[in-house]
Amino acid sequence: MRRSAWTLLTALGALLMVTACATIGPPQPPSLELPKPPKDLRATRKGDHVILSWTVPSVTTDRQTVRSVGPTWVCRGLEPVLTQCGTPVGVAAAQASSGAAHSSKQKVQGSYTDSLIGRQRSDGDDPSSFITYAIEVLNAGGRGAGLSNQVRVPLVQTLPPPQDFAARVTSQGVVLSWTSDLPPTASPQSVRYVYRVYRQMEGSKEPILAGEVPAGNQRSFALTDSSIEWEKTYEYRAETVTVIALENKPEMQVEGDDTPEVKVFADDVFPPAVPSGLQAVASGPGQATFVDLVWAPVTDVDLDGYNVYRHEEGSAPVRVNAELVKAPAYRDAKVASGKSYFYSVSAVDVRGNESARSEEASEAVP
Repeated sequence: MRRSAWTLLTALGALLMVTACATIGPPQPPSLELPKPPKDLRATRKGDHVILSWTVPSVTTDRQTVRSVGPTWVCRGLEPVLTQCGTPVGVAAAQASSGAAHSSKQKVQGSYTDSLIGRQRSDGDDPSSFITYAIEVLNAGGRGAGLSNQVRVPLVQTLPPPQDFAARVTSQGVVLSWTSDLPPTASPQSVRYVYRVYRQMEGSKEPILAGEVPAGNQRSFALTDSSIEWEKTYEYRAETVTVIALENKPEMQVEGDDTPEVKVFADDVFPPAVPSGLQAVASGPGQATFVDLVWAPVTDVDLDGYNVYRHEEGSAPVRVNAELVKAPAYRDAKVASGKSYFYSVSAVDVRGNESARSEEASEAVP
């Protein structure tokens, strides 16, 4: 009897332990797998096109990892705030989600380019007119959790790129030139135009601003890019930028379309400036014979030194320095008393380009 009771108690204890271990709380509803709406939608306008970009969601609205996403609706409207997408103006193809990336730090970027052709023509005369964009990321079943953050893009009209864009290499740098016309109708006082030129070194990924010129009534324009490196290849392009300055609002800039790129090789075949102000002074009686020369320094940034030439009456000039003279002064000790000498000086740059010789200075050695 005692043995049977002990067996029964042991069985009941085991049953209670199993029951306690299996109780983990109320069941959770299944995830709807709705991608969390992006909060970093960005918009950049270039001519008649608006480039939208955003980070593809990595989590759902219930904080689960997104396993896959469907297409993304692109929403657009003239109202300041979009309350719903309605009929999307475009659809971005489905992409791998950030949650499916190999690294948790890796972000997947989505993008879409929208065209304003037609709509810009009807609204672009008013510099205060804007268009609003938002996106809605759908799941694999075509359902979304609502709109992203919203961005507004100005609808002001942009001008065509400059015409006849060309580049040529000079001793001062690369000279960019173009022709252009102002709009056929008068622009509002809140709108002005700027011509902007970009430069990109061959092999480089990022262009840099070479300079800009305000638009004016003239037809021909030019800009000298003097910050180049010689013996490098560059690609240049230009655009017309529309600048909007509305009252009590930050200034906005809308870039127009680019000109075709022009490529130039900055080959330095240009000599430095010709030295000037050369003077010659011979040593006095009772001293060792020499002639001291001085001249105004050449200010070219790539100057490497000077050559000094000498000749006597009726003979050809001959260089007297074995190595380049680094300072704008030279002492010629290889002279003889009772003779007259004629001197000239040239400048040489780091690539060996030599200028013409200066005007001569003469001196008689006592």
